[in-house]
Amino acid sequence: MSKWTKVLAGTAVLALSLVITACGSQKESSGSADELTVSTWNYETTPEFKALFDAFEKKTGIKVKAVDIASDDYDTKLTTMLSSGDTTDVLTMKNLLSYSNYALRDQLVDQTERLKELDTKPAAATYEMYKVDGKTYALPYRTDFWVLYYNKKMFDEAGLPYPENLTWDEYEELAKKLSKNDGQVYGAYQHIWRSTIQAIAAAQNDADLIEPDYSFMTDYYDRALRMQKDGSQMDFGTAKSTKVTYQSQFEEQKAAMMNMGTWYMAGILANKEAGNTEVEWGITSIPQQKSGEHITTFGSPTAFAVNKNSKRQKAAQEFIEFAASEEGAKVLAGVGVVPSYRTDEINDIYFKLKGMPTDEISKKAFEPEEIKLEFPIDKNGPAIDKILQEEHELILVGDETPDKGTANMEKRVAAESE
Repeated sequence: MSKWTKVLAGTAVLALSLVITACGSQKESSGSADELTVSTWNYETTPEFKALFDAFEKKTGIKVKAVDIASDDYDTKLTTMLSSGDTTDVLTMKNLLSYSNYALRDQLVDQTERLKELDTKPAAATYEMYKVDGKTYALPYRTDFWVLYYNKKMFDEAGLPYPENLTWDEYEELAKKLSKNDGQVYGAYQHIWRSTIQAIAAAQNDADLIEPDYSFMTDYYDRALRMQKDGSQMDFGTAKSTKVTYQSQFEEQKAAMMNMGTWYMAGILANKEAGNTEVEWGITSIPQQKSGEHITTFGSPTAFAVNKNSKRQKAAQEFIEFAASEEGAKVLAGVGVVPSYRTDEINDIYFKLKGMPTDEISKKAFEPEEIKLEFPIDKNGPAIDKILQEEHELILVGDETPDKGTANMEKRVAAESE
């Protein structure tokens, strides 16, 4: 299995630590426990939620109701809900930064002792990500990491072999060859998120986005700017101002290659099944700095936690254990979602899905040697994230050079951390 590298700004989190009392006995309310509430985002377009809810109800008879929140507002809304004493039973931990904040505020049920009784070995490295001050408050059920998606038809038409274990130089050259230079079809698409450059660069340079030393990013920004200039990928300003989606670029066959997370595979499968796209696709590992290097990428896990204010804690606990178990993993793999609990059997379920690429290159990409954590836990995390995004945009629209932009990141982050 792939190695997860834990990169946590531990001392910063420990400095915030609260005295967290473990929930020794999970109280069930005197009311009915035949329906659970679970916080979700974009329920209708996120297949894992319905799949897990339906499977859990079939197994236990307990209905599960989504408390759905728009994806962009999820963390802000959930923080507000918990601050006001909300009793939603199960809380989906969308990212580690928010998770640590909820844990340190004593808003989640402590799972530390319970973990000793659970089968966590197939997801052991992922569980490590959820330790806060030596305790664990959530059970991971899915783990995503980044791969390179490619359009087989576009490669065939260009007479080029499918990509495998590319270097960044090879990726750049392929993008030029696959572009039609008409402003419509590009060799590659790079989405507007800062992670498409910063998280990849940090992972492949063994760096930390919390520490104000960002010179390792300049080569990655230089490459992106060259590719924008020569027309081998859409320029950042156009992508942002026209609100281009990565789905449309890839599924409408406007881009031959695209670095994106494994979560997107479920979306392609669903749209292929619905007849909304004809793209013939495969995956390979994201490009590396040098040929022959072991594959390093980045990613992040997703987990469920029990709300300390839940009135149905026993049933809530049963649900999160189901979702994180082998049984839950099989449900997730069956809808094209990458579970945290990974075995050869579960991988086999995943690649037997209708529409999944079955070639060895795609299967190899599913097992990178090392997955670095996307963004470390830190008390200044939200502020640093905002700074990095702002400077990212200034560089890619040409208002700052990569050298100036990364220097500004360092200056601003250092001031934020004082």
